[in-house]
Amino acid sequence: MDMRWKAGLAIGAGALLCAGGAVLAQGDELRQTAAALFGAIPDPPTEVRGVAVTPERVELGRMLFFEPRLSRSHVISCNTCHSVGTGGADNVPVSIGHGWQRGPRNSPTVFNAVFNAAQFWDGRAADLAEQAKGPVQASVEMNNTPERVVETLASIPQYVERFRAAFPDDADPVGFDNVALALEAFETTLVTPGARFDRYIAGDEGALDATEREGLRLFVESGCGSCHNGPNFGGRTYFPFGVIERPGAEILPEDDKGRFAVTQTASDEYVFRAAPLRNVELTAPYFHSGQVWDLEQAVAIMGSSQLGRELADAEAAAIAAFLRTLTGRTPEVAYPVLPPSTAATPRPE
Repeated sequence: MDMRWKAGLAIGAGALLCAGGAVLAQGDELRQTAAALFGAIPDPPTEVRGVAVTPERVELGRMLFFEPRLSRSHVISCNTCHSVGTGGADNVPVSIGHGWQRGPRNSPTVFNAVFNAAQFWDGRAADLAEQAKGPVQASVEMNNTPERVVETLASIPQYVERFRAAFPDDADPVGFDNVALALEAFETTLVTPGARFDRYIAGDEGALDATEREGLRLFVESGCGSCHNGPNFGGRTYFPFGVIERPGAEILPEDDKGRFAVTQTASDEYVFRAAPLRNVELTAPYFHSGQVWDLEQAVAIMGSSQLGRELADAEAAAIAAFLRTLTGRTPEVAYPVLPPSTAATPRPE
């Protein structure tokens, strides 16, 4: 085995599956290996951090997810950058925020985000509730403040009633923390079960064709699963982008040092969370810079930069074909009818 490839594999939890260059068999052994390394998408959680996900909180969160008045301009909602109709992302290189400002990174999908160990490309938010607070306050995104958000929602009687129903034990339920908790409750429901891969590991051999099964074999044997593992095929751990060979500045901008901005640790320069790969065919363009639109090209770049392996075109195509089997059932989310503003509601700016 190429020693650089072996070193790349060693940084991932799944390295032991490929130790010594063992070749995985087709059929039952491949399926069992895939089931153990990845697994199917679980059901949505019924509680988060020990707190129940109630129907009232989910419904309030659904309204807030589509609520543009969470932004200072009354134009941008969570759904703007994480559209439930386009794979939970916005399908542009970087999102456009307040005053037509361009964001610094590609918008990650909100689908299955509840199964990630942390949120954002650099993992700066520990959970979905903490993540929800960030874009609301970011000047380049919604450009709002917690105080103004609370003032806005408290000025609308229907929202006051919704918050009381969702947080009945709170003396003053209309609060910024509860906004985040409601958004988190709704986002826990945005899961995508029923992918062809899930059917395959459940025993349906015909769910994947021969090319897709070959792509799965290559995905595991090449070491892709060392970083992109677990039910969300990633989102659990952090790795340098360019373990073996650093991509060019158009893909890996020099001024974005990834997790270093969070930890201020030199070894975290250009370290990012392994991107979740569920529904990846729906979420182009790829990487934190959003500069690669073709899935096969993205696979080839990862082969050379992370594994030190130049994948043949047929290999990259097979892996990409397999990745397209990770597309699950998109959740059906009805656009809510939002309550009207009142004379006390802050005006857009």
